Amino acid sequence: MDPKTWRYASRRPDDAAVRGRLRELAAERRRFGYRRLQILLDREGLVMNHKKLFRLYREEGLSVRKRGGRKRAMGTRSPMMLPNGPNQR
Repeated sequence: MDPKTWRYASRRPDDAAVRGRLRELAAERRRFGYRRLQILLDREGLVMNHKKLFRLYREEGLSVRKRGGRKRAMGTRSPMMLPNGPNQR
């Protein structure tokens, strides 16, 4: 036997169409993760396994965009006033 025939050859189909559409949807809907994008792709007829979709999602460098943080007060606070009598603090 020829050793070249022993080697594994991937038979995975080309995912260029799915990758392109995934990138378009992710740019359009920035707060959607791969699970919600899968629902949109399913509606368009691009049905695939969630594990494969997650692999493509990560290979494209996609992730849910982070939201802005909580706004904190700037500057220094005034010192707490000292109580003059009972039940004042």
